[in-house]
Amino acid sequence: MSQFVVLFQDNLDRANERPRHMAAHLEFLRRNADRIQAAGPLMRPDDGAGAGGLWLVSAENAETVETLVREDPFWPTGLRKDVTILGWKQVFRDGQRLNS
Repeated sequence: MSQFVVLFQDNLDRANERPRHMAAHLEFLRRNADRIQAAGPLMRPDDGAGAGGLWLVSAENAETVETLVREDPFWPTGLRKDVTILGWKQVFRDGQRLNS
């Protein structure tokens, strides 16, 4: 399995859609907890306003991650303005360098 970081940029014009789809989005994250290791919103440090989201994902390849992104109930709502999928290699954890 490979590790990926998924960075979402929100469409601020559609922010009012978020509460309506939140329960389905959270259930989607629960159903995919074996692949989506962590997920959460990104916020601007100056005012706490939403700036997007971040997932850490374990998957076979980037295409699998892209499919997962498109299955998220948030995707068809227009809440997501943009998504970037990047490979990630963890080399440091709990104060220690990891053997790679």
